[in-house]
Amino acid sequence: MRFITRLGTGQKAAILLSLDAGIALLSLAGADLLLNGALPDLRPLADGRFLLLGLLTVLGTSSYLGLPRMKLLAYEKHGIVETGILAASLGASCAVANALPGARIPPQQILFASLLFLALCVSARLALLRLTELLYRLAKARQRLLIYGAGKTGQRIAAALAEDDSMMPVAFLDDNPRLQSLSVGGLHVYSPLRIKTLVQRLDIDSIVLAVPDESRLLQLRNLSDLPCKTLTLPSLAETLAGKRPAQAPSRIALQDLLGRKRLDLEFPEAGDSYAGKSVLVTGAGGSIGSELCRQLAALSPARLVLLDHCELALYTIARELEDMFPELALVPVLGSVCDAPLVRALLGEQRIDTILHAAAYKHVPLVQSNIFAGLRNNIIGTKTVTDAAADARIDRFILISSDKAVRPTSVMGATKRLAEEIVQDHATRAAHTRFSMVRFGNVIGSSGSVIPLFQDQITRGGPVTVTHPEVSRYFMTVTEAVRLVLTAGSFACGGEVFVLDMGAPVRILQVAQQMIRGAGLTIRDEDTPRGEIEIRFTGLRAGEKLHEELFISADMLPTPHAKILRAEERHLSQIEVASALFEIRRAIEARDTDAAANALARWVSERARIKATG
Repeated sequence: MRFITRLGTGQKAAILLSLDAGIALLSLAGADLLLNGALPDLRPLADGRFLLLGLLTVLGTSSYLGLPRMKLLAYEKHGIVETGILAASLGASCAVANALPGARIPPQQILFASLLFLALCVSARLALLRLTELLYRLAKARQRLLIYGAGKTGQRIAAALAEDDSMMPVAFLDDNPRLQSLSVGGLHVYSPLRIKTLVQRLDIDSIVLAVPDESRLLQLRNLSDLPCKTLTLPSLAETLAGKRPAQAPSRIALQDLLGRKRLDLEFPEAGDSYAGKSVLVTGAGGSIGSELCRQLAALSPARLVLLDHCELALYTIARELEDMFPELALVPVLGSVCDAPLVRALLGEQRIDTILHAAAYKHVPLVQSNIFAGLRNNIIGTKTVTDAAADARIDRFILISSDKAVRPTSVMGATKRLAEEIVQDHATRAAHTRFSMVRFGNVIGSSGSVIPLFQDQITRGGPVTVTHPEVSRYFMTVTEAVRLVLTAGSFACGGEVFVLDMGAPVRILQVAQQMIRGAGLTIRDEDTPRGEIEIRFTGLRAGEKLHEELFISADMLPTPHAKILRAEERHLSQIEVASALFEIRRAIEARDTDAAANALARWVSERARIKATG
């Protein structure tokens, strides 16, 4: 590469002229070989007429047309026609030489030599172009881009970047099924459902959004957890112009948000525990459930059963998995975890070995004002699935829990704590099934998370709403959460509460400030009255805590993984769990809000004061 770049214009022209002359001689000899199938007769070529006229014509015409001085990058667009003229001039010079006294070359050989010269000249220059590009890329790494949108805008971006020194388009993504599996502008078009696999397999550095404005925000939110940058057209243009480094609007560095380095790569693969097994994921269409399905599908289970009561969510994840893992035995089931006959039939018919129970209502304010739906889904649903699991003697049951279950003050947190109590009660009595729980904090980008909320508010120009200046939360990525679940579940013996060592909690105000600054905007406050985005404090909502906790007691035990801890916690007895369920069922049937709240407060914690509004 250094040798090529150091060559002067005159030296490059001399090399290309010599190449044309050599190809001319090779074409005249090769035409005879190809036509007659025997060693070429070089006696006519030895005659000075052909060498003199042919080579002089090629050298003169090539210089006149400017082919030796033409840049290789421009050759595909502007040089092929000129090469055709050069090939015709070679044929004409040989025809003139044939008219002179001396040895003759058959006319068909002259025609074939001209065509061969054209093919070899074009191929040689294109090969030099590809070699130069390869050497240049080896000398200077280019960002690998995935372009979201294979329409006219995406095609223009790909064409503009084809000759760029810093960025290289690798493939397209498009929602249009008619474009998927086709090639547009030399780049393959993939379904967006395969985006997580493609980012890893194609070593993507950035994704460029070539989509309409109305869908750009949605795509930014959907891509927020990928391990690469997301560029919109304005940020791409500024990056190419060298005005600022490439970054996505309203994006926050995960390392800054988490307050620690990401741990998903530190968890070992848990394939041995799930390979060849029949696995059921409840709540398979949710944020956690869908990621569980993706990672499980890569571990080669014998069968993956998806249960969800939301038709759209179930259809979306099932279609994605069918596209990514066509050989996987996939069973999507539309139904509720509260439907006992369905759950029992499912475990028997599909011969389930492992259940990952992610079905739950988790939005604190919504569950607070819809207490009966939260009780039915989070508590009765868990009881239904655990009973069926124990009766079917499945191997493992893993409950996906929340940090809000620790000393809860909300209906949602109380329902999750009672779900833990139900699982712990089964763990003490089950002879064949290993019941365990995994507890973690907020998942970045999941439904109800502050990250997409802040993105929406920043896009609309603010204000960004924060409940309290000191409110803090634990954060983790969805890949970390799911890897934790699968790893912890692989060494569960029964009755454990696994908790991730998540580092220090992060202040929500700090997250809001980082996201505003990350979007290139200023914060409006007393010191900066002309700032662009205001942060407004709205006060803690009903059931919300100022700070979340991960442990009920201080007694923590190690596990085979240094970043996963095991909590030793007291739990209700079998009789107490039965009494709690009896009171909750009676409150649901009577739709008695006060009775429901009192039952939660009584059985979850003697210090809890659970209030509900609906």
